[in-house]
Amino acid sequence: MNEMKMKMKMKNETQSNCMLCNMKQLVFITANRMLTLPLLLLVFSIPCFPPCVSTTSIGHFHVNQRIRKSDQAVLLPTNNNMNPSEVETLFKIMESMSSDHAWRISFPNPCDSASSWPGIECKPGLNDKLLHVSRLDFGSPPNPSCKSTATFPSLVFTLPYLTSIFFFHCFTQTKTNISFPLLPHISSNSSSSLQQLSLISNPALVGPIPPQISSLHSLRILTLSQNRLSGKLPVQLFLLNSLVHLDLSYNVLTGPIPPQVGSLRNLVGLDLSYNSLNGSIPETIGHLGLLQKFDLSSNFLVGDIPDSIQNLNSLVFMALSSNKLGGKFPQGLEKLQSLQYFIMDDNPMFIPLPEVFGKLMKLEELRVANSGYSGIIPPSFSHLTNLSTLSLQNNRLTGEIPVGFGSLCHIYHLNLSRNMLAGMVPFNSTFLKRLGRNLDLSENPGLCLSPSEAYGVKIGVSLCGSNRTASTIQPFHKSEAAPSVLCKSFFLLCAILGTILLPQFSIFHLVVSVIFPFFTSFD
Repeated sequence: MNEMKMKMKMKNETQSNCMLCNMKQLVFITANRMLTLPLLLLVFSIPCFPPCVSTTSIGHFHVNQRIRKSDQAVLLPTNNNMNPSEVETLFKIMESMSSDHAWRISFPNPCDSASSWPGIECKPGLNDKLLHVSRLDFGSPPNPSCKSTATFPSLVFTLPYLTSIFFFHCFTQTKTNISFPLLPHISSNSSSSLQQLSLISNPALVGPIPPQISSLHSLRILTLSQNRLSGKLPVQLFLLNSLVHLDLSYNVLTGPIPPQVGSLRNLVGLDLSYNSLNGSIPETIGHLGLLQKFDLSSNFLVGDIPDSIQNLNSLVFMALSSNKLGGKFPQGLEKLQSLQYFIMDDNPMFIPLPEVFGKLMKLEELRVANSGYSGIIPPSFSHLTNLSTLSLQNNRLTGEIPVGFGSLCHIYHLNLSRNMLAGMVPFNSTFLKRLGRNLDLSENPGLCLSPSEAYGVKIGVSLCGSNRTASTIQPFHKSEAAPSVLCKSFFLLCAILGTILLPQFSIFHLVVSVIFPFFTSFD
C-alpha cells in the first residue's frame, strides 16, 4: 500500500511539473501578445518530459546514468564477467594502438557478446567463471586500424589467457621494437599460453628479435615477416620446441644460421628468405624430419647444400635462389620423393645439370636459371610428367632439346633461352599453340623450327633452312583477313569517279596508284 501511495505521489508531482511548465510557456507567450487559439492548443499539447535522472537498461545491467551539462560525465556499468585488472590492461592496449573508438565508452564490456568489438575473441577460463581475452587482431579489416603513433604494446604478454596476436601493417611511422615487460610472471622460467605471434608488414618495427622470446614456451606459429628487424638470430629462439611454423622473411637479419635450428623437431615450415644471412647451411637442418617448406632465398649463403638434406622426407617446397651456393650437389637428393618445387636460380654452381632431378617424379616446378650449369639437358627430365614449369635459361647447356619434352602434357612455362642448344625444336604445332608466349627458346643460335610446325608464336628461333625467324610468321585471323570483293570494288569505284570528276586533286591519284594496288595484291 505504501509503495502504491509513493507511485501515485510521484505521478502527481510529474503532472504538477508539467502543468507548471505549460503555464510558464503560456505566461511568456501572453506577455509577448502572441496568444492565438491554435497556439494555445499547441502549448497544452507539448509533452511533459521526465526528470533528468532516468533508469536505463544496458544488456542485463540496470544502471543510473547521470549526465551533467557541465562536463557530460557518464557513469557506465562495471564489468562483472571479466577480471578487472585484465580489462584495464586490455583498455590500455587498445588506447595505445587504435583511435577508431573511445574504447572504454563504446565497448565497456569487451567480452560481452552483445557489445564486443571486432578483432577480439574471448573464452571462459578453466578454473573460474570469468571470460578472458584469447585473441587480438589489429590492422586488417574488419579489425581495428592502428594509429600513426602506435608502438608495440608489451602489455600483450601480460594477458594470461591470450593465445593469438595478429598485428598487420600497424607500426608504419613511429619506430618501435618488440619488447617484453619487466614483470616476474613473464620471466624466462615462466610459461605462456600464447600460441601464435604474427607481426606482418610493419615498416617501423625495427631492432633485434629479443632473447626473451624464449619465454613463450607454448608458441607454435611465429611470423615476423616484412618488417625491419635486424641483428643476428638469437640462439634462444631455437628453444621454442613447440614451433611448427617459423617465418622471419623480408627483414634485414644478419649473421649465420645457428646450428641450434636442428632442435626445432616439430617444424613444418621454415622461411628465412630475403634477409642478409651469411655462412653455410648448417648440417643440422637434416634433423627437421617433418619439414615441408624450406626457403632460404635471397641471402648471402655460401658453400654446398649439406648431404643431410636427404633426410627431409616430407619436404614439398625448397627454395635457395639468389645466394652464393656452389660446388657439388647433395648426395641422396632422389630420396626427396615428396618434393614438388625446387627453386635454385642465381647461384654460381658451374657444374653439369644433375640427372637426379629426373628421378623426382612429383616435381612440378624446377627453376635453376642463371647458375652456370653445363652439359646436355638430361633425357630423364622427360619422365617428369607432373612438371608445369621448367626454367633453365641463361646457363651453358649444349646439345638438343630432349624429344620427350613435347609429351609433357602439364607443362605451361618452358624457358630454355640464352644457352647453346642446337638442332631442330621437337615440338609440334599443338604444343607450340598451348604454350604460346610461355615458351622461350631465344638466343640459342643452333636451334631451328620445322616450317611445317610453325605456328607464328614468338619463340625466338629461325625456321630450318631459312633466315626468317618463327616469330615473323603470323597466320591471318578473321579480323586480319584480306579485304572482301565488295570492299575492293568500293575502292575501285571511288578511284574511277575521282579520276573522272576531280582529276585536279592528287588524293585520287594516290588512291589509284597506291591504295588500290595494295588491295588487289591479295588476289
